[in-house]
Amino acid sequence: MRSHHADRHLERHASGRMGWLRASVLGANDGTVSVSGLVLGVAASGVSHGSVLISGVAGLVAGAMSMAAGEYVSVQSQADAERADLAREAIELRDEPESELVELTGIYRARGLDENLAGQVAKQLMAHDALGAHARDELGLTESLRARPFQAAFASAGSFVVGALVPVGAVAFAPVTRISEVAVGATLVTLVILGATAARVGGAPVLRGALRVTFWGALAMAMSFGIGKLFGVMV
Repeated sequence: MRSHHADRHLERHASGRMGWLRASVLGANDGTVSVSGLVLGVAASGVSHGSVLISGVAGLVAGAMSMAAGEYVSVQSQADAERADLAREAIELRDEPESELVELTGIYRARGLDENLAGQVAKQLMAHDALGAHARDELGLTESLRARPFQAAFASAGSFVVGALVPVGAVAFAPVTRISEVAVGATLVTLVILGATAARVGGAPVLRGALRVTFWGALAMAMSFGIGKLFGVMV
C-alpha cells in the first residue's frame, strides 16, 4: 500500500522555473548595472545633483520599456515557432498516423526500451493524446517550459524597475558630495544578493553566482565612470 506521503509527493525542479527566472534575473541585473553606470557616468561629468537624479529616472523608465518590448518580441517569436511546430505535427498525425507511430516508437527505442515495449508505450500514449506525446517526446515542448511572452515581458520590466530603484534611490538620498560612493556601494551589495539568490533558485553554486554577477557589474560601472571623468560629458 502506498503511503499518504507518497501520494502527496511532488518534486520541484529548477528547470520548471527557468522561463520566469531568466527574465527576472536579466531584468534586475540590467536595471541595477545599466542605471548605476548611467548615474555614475553623469555624476563623474560634474553636473548637478538634480541632473544626475533625472538621468537615473529617465534611464529607469526607458530601460523598463525596452526590456519589456525586447523580451516580449523574443519570447513571442519562440511561441510562434512552437505553435507552427504543433500545427505541422497535427497535420502529420492526421495524414500519416502510422508513420508517426513508427517515429514515436523509434524515439522510445533510442531511450532504452525494447521493440515490443516501445511499440506498446507509443500506441497507448497516442491513443490517449497523440499530439501531446509527440509535442513532448519529439519536439521537446512541455507545459512548464512553454514560451509565455506576456509573463516574460512583465517579469523583465518589473525586475528592471526593482533593480534600477537601487541606484536611483541611492542618488536621491545620498549627500551631494557622496553620490558616486553611495551609488557604488548600494549597487555592489545588490549585485551580490542578486547573484547569490539567482544561483540558489537555479540550483547553482551560490558563491560563484554572486561573484560572477558582481564582477561584471563592477566592470560596467568602472568603465562608465571613467568615460564620464575622461570627457566631462553626460554618457
